[in-house]
Amino acid sequence: MATSADRGTLGGMDLRHEAQSIDVQRTEAVLVTFRDGYQARFALVELRQGCPCAGCRSTRDRGEEAWPVPSSPLPLEVTDARLHGAWGLAIDWNDGHGTGIYPFEALRRWAEDGTALVPDSGFG
Repeated sequence: MATSADRGTLGGMDLRHEAQSIDVQRTEAVLVTFRDGYQARFALVELRQGCPCAGCRSTRDRGEEAWPVPSSPLPLEVTDARLHGAWGLAIDWNDGHGTGIYPFEALRRWAEDGTALVPDSGFG
């Protein structure tokens, strides 16, 4: 009989979608190590351009880039990052933006198959 460890779950949670550690390199990238050992690296520019908040999704839905805008400070930097519950990462940026929450499940999918945040956010 298969155990939950054999199926990659722990208490019903899929270990592939649970972050074990997060390393925020404020001027370069965010590195996520998942509970199953998988490591993913996200450049700051791709994270900021793929912000999953409603405002940025709406901008992408109009065919425009969410970042940069003419007033965007360069270089892009993370000013703060924190867990949002057990399921996501909230990031504040040096351009004053900070409403996007990046679900670990979506980040894992993005890292594994390149399905970045598309105009409708990619979380569907």
